[in-house]
Amino acid sequence: MKVPAGRSLPLLPLPGATLSKGVLGSWLSGGGSPSSGHREEKTHPWYSVLWLTGVDYFSTLGYQPGIALLAAGALSPLATLLLVLVTLGGALPVYAQVAKRSFIGQGSIAMLENLLTGWWGKLFVLTLLGFASTDFVITMTLSASDAAEHVVHNPLVEQYLEGYQLPITLGLLSLLALVFLLGFSEAVGVATVVGIPYILLNAVVISRAFVEIGQNPELLSTWQNALTQRGDWTMLLLVAGLTFPKLALGLSGFETGVTVMPLVKGEADDASKPTPEGRIRNSRLLLATAAILMSVLLITSSFVTALLIPPSAYAEGGAASGRALSYLSHQLMGSVFGTVYDISTITILWFAGSSAMAGMLNLIPRYLPRFGMAPSWVNFTRPLVLVLLAIDILVTWIFKADVEAQGGAYATGVLVLILSAAVAVSLALGREATADGSRRTRLLSYYFWAIAAIFAYTLIDNVIERPDGVVIAGFFILGILVVGAISRWRRATELRVEQVNFADDESAELWPELCGRRVYLVPLISNDPAIRNRKSQQIRQYYSCVAVPFAFMHVNLRDDRSDFLGGLRLYVRKVGENYVLEIEGAVALANTIAYLSELIDPISIFLGLTRKDMTSQSLQFILFGEGETGLMVYQILVRYWRWTSEDDVRPHIFLMSD
Repeated sequence: MKVPAGRSLPLLPLPGATLSKGVLGSWLSGGGSPSSGHREEKTHPWYSVLWLTGVDYFSTLGYQPGIALLAAGALSPLATLLLVLVTLGGALPVYAQVAKRSFIGQGSIAMLENLLTGWWGKLFVLTLLGFASTDFVITMTLSASDAAEHVVHNPLVEQYLEGYQLPITLGLLSLLALVFLLGFSEAVGVATVVGIPYILLNAVVISRAFVEIGQNPELLSTWQNALTQRGDWTMLLLVAGLTFPKLALGLSGFETGVTVMPLVKGEADDASKPTPEGRIRNSRLLLATAAILMSVLLITSSFVTALLIPPSAYAEGGAASGRALSYLSHQLMGSVFGTVYDISTITILWFAGSSAMAGMLNLIPRYLPRFGMAPSWVNFTRPLVLVLLAIDILVTWIFKADVEAQGGAYATGVLVLILSAAVAVSLALGREATADGSRRTRLLSYYFWAIAAIFAYTLIDNVIERPDGVVIAGFFILGILVVGAISRWRRATELRVEQVNFADDESAELWPELCGRRVYLVPLISNDPAIRNRKSQQIRQYYSCVAVPFAFMHVNLRDDRSDFLGGLRLYVRKVGENYVLEIEGAVALANTIAYLSELIDPISIFLGLTRKDMTSQSLQFILFGEGETGLMVYQILVRYWRWTSEDDVRPHIFLMSD
C-alpha cells in the first residue's frame, strides 16, 4: 500500500446502513439521513433565530395560563411569579453557561457525556435521552392536543366538532409526520412568520383584558378578597411555592435555545478562534430576550386570566380549559378576532410539534450510532418519522388528547433536562475552580448547585404528584436500552475503526514494506522479545512457512472501551528481519486486528485461542472489547469478506491453541 501524503492511512470502504430491497425499502431510504444535516449551516442574526426557539417556548402560552389556573386558582399570579424568578435566576444563568461550553448545539447532555466517561456515563446519557424523548414526544402530543382544543371550542365550529378532539389531534400529528416524510427542513423565516403574529395577538388580548379590569375595579377587589381568605402573605407564598412544580412546563424552550446555536451569526473572526465568542454572546442575548419576553407574558396573562375567568370556565371540561387566553379573546373581542387568534395559536402549536420532531430526528442519530446502539434504519429519516408517529399516536390515545393530563409528563421531561444542565454546569465550574483556584468560579459552582437543588425539589414534587411522566420516560429508557443492546450485539463484528494515524515518520516509511502479501501477521498479547521469539519458533515448527518475515502486532486498548468506534495510533519498527507493530487507542482487540489485517493484506494470520468459557468471553467482547480474540477476528473478517469483492485473494487464517 502506498504511503499517504500525510500521517494518516486511508480508511477502508465500509458497508453502509441498508434497508430492505424493493419499492418500500427504496421509499424509506429516499428521505435522506438525519446525520447528513450536521453540516455547516447558514447563520442568521440572533433576533431571527429567536423565533425558531420561540415556537417551542412561546407556544406554551396556549395552555400554560389555563394549567396555572387549574393548579392554583386565584394564586396563579403568585405561583407564576415564582416560576419567573426561577426562570430568570435559575434556568437562564444555567443555559448561559451551557451556551459557553456547548456552542455547536449539542446541549447539556453532551456536557454530561464529556464529564462522565465509561459505561456508567453512557448509561446516564441514555437515561437522559429517555427523558429528552419524553420532553419532545409530549411536546408534539400536548401541542397537537391543545391545537385541537382550540379547534373544537371555536364558537363558529364547536357545534360540528364537539367530541372530536382525539381524532383531530391524531390528524394533526399525522399531518406533521407527512410533512417530514415528504421532506421538511426547519426554516428561520417560517418560524418568524408564525411567531411574531402570535406574540402580537397575545399582547392585544392581554392589553384588552387590562382595559376590562380597569373599567371594572370590582374584579380586583374580588381577587384580593379571594387571596385574603387563604391567609396572610406568608401563607400565600408558601402555598404558591407548593403549587409551583405544577407550572414547571413553563420552563420549556431553553434546551431548544442551545440546540439552535449553530444557526446564530457571530463575529467575522469567530472561525479563527477556538471559542466563537460572538456566537456565544449573541446566543446568550437570544436566551435572555426569550426569557424576559416570556416572563412578561406569563405574569400578565396569569393575572388577567385569574381576574376575568370564573372557576367553572377553567375547570376540566370548561370552556376555558386548556385555552384561557383564547377564551378571553372571544369573550372580550368577538368571534372574528377570537378565530384569528385561534388560527394563530393552532399554527404555532403545530410548528412547536415540528420543532420537537426535528429535535428528535437530530438527537437520536447524534448519540446512538456513536454508542453502537442504533439499528440500520436510524440512518434514515422516514423510518424514524414513522416510529415517532406511532409513539405519538399511542401516547395521545393513552392520555385521550387531554392537555392537563399530559402536563405532568411534559413537566417531568423539561425538569430532568434543566436539572441535568444545572448539574453539568456545577460539575464543570467545580473542575475549573479546582484547576485554576478561582474563588469566584467556586462560588458560582455553589450557586448552581443550589439551583440544581431547587430543580431537584421541583422534579421530585412533580413526580410524586404526577408519576406518569416517569412512567413514560421509563418506557423510553427501557426501549433505548433494549434496542441499543441488540444493536450493539449485532454490530459487534463490524470493523469499528474510524481513523488510523502513524505515530512518527519512521512508522510511515516502514509501512509499505509490510503491505501486499509480504508478511505473516501474528497478533500477540505482549511485545516482549522473548514472547516474539517463542511464537515464531512455534509457527515454523508446526506450519510450513516460506522465508517470509513476521509482523508481530500488539494492540493496546484505551481506558474507556464503552465507545463503539476508535481512532488508532500506529507504531512500526523493524527488528532484524521481522516487523513489530504497536497500536494504541483501540476500543476492541479483534476488530482492530481485523481492520489492520485488511490494510496489510498478509499471506497468513496466526491467531491464538484461549479455550475459556465462551459465554463470559462473549460478554467481555461486547462490553470491553476483549474475549476470545482469535475466533472473533475470523468472524469479523468473514463478515467483511462477504460484503467486499470475492475476487480478492484472502489470507490464510490459522487458529493456534495456547
